[in-house]
Amino acid sequence: MTGWSRLARWGAYVAVAVVFAIVCAFLSQWQFSRNDERAARNLLIERNYEAEPVPVDDLIAPGSEFDPADEWHPVVLTGEYLPEAQMLVRNRAHGNTSAYEVVVPLRLDDGRIVAVDRGWVPPAYDGGAEAVPAAPEGEVTVVARLRPSEPLPTSGRSAPAGQLPTLHVPSIAEETGEETLTSAYALMMSEDPAPAARPSAIPAPDVDPGPHLSYAIQWILFAVMGFVFIGYMIRTEIVARRGETRDAEDEDDAELEGLEPESPRPPRRSRRPRRDRDAEEEDALLDA
Repeated sequence: MTGWSRLARWGAYVAVAVVFAIVCAFLSQWQFSRNDERAARNLLIERNYEAEPVPVDDLIAPGSEFDPADEWHPVVLTGEYLPEAQMLVRNRAHGNTSAYEVVVPLRLDDGRIVAVDRGWVPPAYDGGAEAVPAAPEGEVTVVARLRPSEPLPTSGRSAPAGQLPTLHVPSIAEETGEETLTSAYALMMSEDPAPAARPSAIPAPDVDPGPHLSYAIQWILFAVMGFVFIGYMIRTEIVARRGETRDAEDEDDAELEGLEPESPRPPRRSRRPRRDRDAEEEDALLDA
């Protein structure tokens, strides 16, 4: 494999790591945004949930609309319930069941109508709701927390007559008239006079910050790990390539050594003992 092809492959690795890092950055920013939204929601609950109740006119004067900054703030409502306009909001998660929330419009002394969520009741085996405790008759003073109206389901899901798929106050206003406040409803805390029985109270909202911040940090770490992994792959290929080159050079050296002829050794000369010339002459005289 040529050096250019290796560089092209490594460039593709880096491009994949960059795309992965961009995706991780987008998901991390999304989690940071959700964490900010959750923090703002929790701050609103902490500020308003246990505040002192005030007359409803202090927060929603006649002719004005609900301010989202006043969500969860307790207000005092005085008027008469309209039990004939009672509605049940279905599929509410309470008591580990698909419960019903009981909404009864309350006509205030000034003529305005506010939808009051009195609490929840469990479902009955026949598919409807169990017996719903009746609202007090006559004038009643209700202390309740303000909540914004819920939107209708995007799926177009509907509900039988007398029921609602969500707590969509404009749907209630279709039955009670234009005097109804449509931007918000009231989540009941107490009634005076108190009835003998009432629906189960809606639990307090959860103020847990959630896992969004930890998820955001995890996505950042995933982006860094992507570059580390690509770097590790490239380094592994470089080390493996160097090892292959070194092995090839060793094989070439071994082949060259196997083909080189051995240098001939000079023949060994027989060495005879050289006798001294004088000794030879002396031997000859003795023989004579």
